[in-house]
Amino acid sequence: MRRYEPQTLEPRWQERWERMGAHSTPEASDKPKFYALEMFPYPSGEGLHMGHVRNYSIGDVVARFKRMNGYRVLHPMGADAFGLPAENAAIQRGVNPRQWTESNMERIREEQARMGISYDWDRYVGTCQPDYYRFTQWLFLLFYERGLAYRKKAAVNWCPDCATVLANEQVEDGKCWRCDSEVEKKELEQWFLRITDYADALLEGLESLPKWPEKVKAMQRNWIGRSEGATITFTIPELDDTPVSVFTTRPDTLYGVTYMVLAPEHPLVPRLIQRKESEETIRDFIDAMAKESELSRTGSDVEKVGHFTGAYAKHPLTGENIPIWVANYVLMEVGTGAVMGVPAHDERDFAFAQKYDLPIRQVVRPQEGDDEAAELETAYVEDGVLIHSGPFDGLDNRKAIRAIADHLKEHGRGGATVSYRLRDWLFSRQRYWGCPIPILYCDNCGVVPVPKEELPVRLPEDVVFDGKSNPLTTSEQFATASCPSCGGVARRETDTMDTFIDSSWYFLRYTDPHQEDKPFAAEQANRWMPVDFYIGGVEHAVLHLLYSRFVTKVLHDAGMLEADEPFQHYFPQGMVLKDGSKMSKSKGNVVSPQDIIERYGADTARLFILFAAPPDRELEWSDSGVEGSYRFLTRVWRMVQNHVSLFENRQPPQPNDDAAKELHRLVHQTVKKATVDIHERYQFNTAISGIMELVNGIYAYPAEADRGTLAQAIETVVLLLAPFAPHITEELWEQMGNTDSVHDQSWPAYDEAALVLDEVEIAVQINGKVRHKAVVPSGADRKAIEEHVMGDEKVRKLVNGKTVHKVIVVPGKLVNIVAK
Repeated sequence: MRRYEPQTLEPRWQERWERMGAHSTPEASDKPKFYALEMFPYPSGEGLHMGHVRNYSIGDVVARFKRMNGYRVLHPMGADAFGLPAENAAIQRGVNPRQWTESNMERIREEQARMGISYDWDRYVGTCQPDYYRFTQWLFLLFYERGLAYRKKAAVNWCPDCATVLANEQVEDGKCWRCDSEVEKKELEQWFLRITDYADALLEGLESLPKWPEKVKAMQRNWIGRSEGATITFTIPELDDTPVSVFTTRPDTLYGVTYMVLAPEHPLVPRLIQRKESEETIRDFIDAMAKESELSRTGSDVEKVGHFTGAYAKHPLTGENIPIWVANYVLMEVGTGAVMGVPAHDERDFAFAQKYDLPIRQVVRPQEGDDEAAELETAYVEDGVLIHSGPFDGLDNRKAIRAIADHLKEHGRGGATVSYRLRDWLFSRQRYWGCPIPILYCDNCGVVPVPKEELPVRLPEDVVFDGKSNPLTTSEQFATASCPSCGGVARRETDTMDTFIDSSWYFLRYTDPHQEDKPFAAEQANRWMPVDFYIGGVEHAVLHLLYSRFVTKVLHDAGMLEADEPFQHYFPQGMVLKDGSKMSKSKGNVVSPQDIIERYGADTARLFILFAAPPDRELEWSDSGVEGSYRFLTRVWRMVQNHVSLFENRQPPQPNDDAAKELHRLVHQTVKKATVDIHERYQFNTAISGIMELVNGIYAYPAEADRGTLAQAIETVVLLLAPFAPHITEELWEQMGNTDSVHDQSWPAYDEAALVLDEVEIAVQINGKVRHKAVVPSGADRKAIEEHVMGDEKVRKLVNGKTVHKVIVVPGKLVNIVAK
């Protein structure tokens, strides 16, 4: 008997698949399409981890299953190759990020190939390759032409010692990750994309995605954060009635305002505190807040801290002077950077007012109450009736929301407004390893886009990686260019694009990866889009998916794409844990996929990762579980080896004897279960469990029972197992005498009639107590069941000497005999 040696057979089949082009994407076909996609990896120096193995294995099972069910399948792979980690690695090693990234890309491709994933490698996309980022730049210009890309000042993290902008990931406890200097907030010109223009479309589009998990759609809704309310305009008398707008969802509480709070970063603050007693204190406070993260300022357990500016705002309806404060819990990036304090009806404002002894004025009372303000021990946030609200007294507060908004609009002091938590996409990064922004600055012509025919704007090689500044500014050759409009000297934009843009359209490039004139041809993209099944971690459920949806909608509106949503079905796989924690080098609990493959083979690694837990749940790593998966595959191997002769002179199944009938039923039962579990439930673990039960049934099958039924059962095991363990099933399929690939076969069909049992076991009760189990013909009527049971020798003994008064029959379940 040949031994199961995955280390030998797996590389042989991988080489044969590549030589035959087994995983190439069929273009001209009348078969229905299916686009299977896993999130592509970042090519770090650490290589693949078991989370990747889980992600790719899920995608491969679905892709192979769909091929066997008659679909033409697109199943591509690539690398999300730009980004800060590669640039940091380059600085540490004194090399160009390109060298570091491309070597990692090649190694990861080799690791993916060793897993036997059915990728069409001819469609490979690396986002750092010029033939890809050329069209990332092309898309930026499309956004610019459509008024969706613009430039404005924005606050960034600035390290004064390194003289460079830091990403949020590079700021640790308010200090530079490299030199430990205090990080400052600095305003620089930045590029933005107007994603807020698509806020409503992004919200509405979620309703067309029934195959997305509700928790993911809720995360996106919360991120977009649509709120209906009113904009209210206060004025500041000492600044010549300069207007200050606030947005609130509770304009009904306007008469309860007792103070206003501005964000420390608000542009009016320096003017308000100038030459005031509090000026120095507030400037120190502003500097301190510039070093704090959003979470450290706005968390629910963070103490609210503020300072009175010495200035007042004028109430838009009462004319009252309202003291203006600055406080940590108001952010410039949220709303207008100003809020009105209504402590009687907002818990946060209530706590702030109590701390600083500010007035608390009740203007909404319960429906059943009087018009006198109560002594509040906490903020009253329920619905009710307005009091102390001028002409709006007695009005239901929900009706007052609209009434006061209309009144503000009528008097030019605000009005009903829809606000969003979503901010425009801060798009530019001050670093080298990203896609260059194709913009020039000319003293004569101003901002000038690089002509599309001159793309790509390539990253230069003559740069200095010393961690002291943006490396692109060190290349004179890159920074200086000719203006395409006037021919004069121009300065090239040295910011690069946020790497989220690279992963926001890669799925479209896969549909037409060799297109040289544009990002993709509409005909090709429309043939495959939207992606039918997209797999990736839930940590990407907000920004990556949101940006991808945004880009897709813009391309749809530009007439480049029929689809207006990129992913029809998003499936977030669970994390892989070891010792109860997510695998990480720092915790010393990492398991290398390559070590598992070298010891047990890729099929074992795939089978374990799919069998150990439902794919959308966390999976606890188990060495014994891996060994168990290997033993099962070895058992399948022996099963075929022991019965190879059955396939040399194959006999048709004739399930006439009891054992053959039972195995025949088990075959069809297993096919149905696997089909439903893969196609409808995506519960691969239970599908594998069903296949294991069928293998057990085959091992228990009597030697004298029908051989044709046995051959059919073994063949079914190999076919059902093929998407999960592609190498061993390919080898066994060949040993069974087949010359074509197991992966080119049709998925087995099941016969509902074969699932019906010839006989069923029912309970027999005597006076309500179960005393016996009887086997009766399946489908027998009540009379036949009663005759069969009453004729049973055991039942006759149980009722011997008694008078049977009644026999109650519940077909398929029980018979109750009433006897005394």
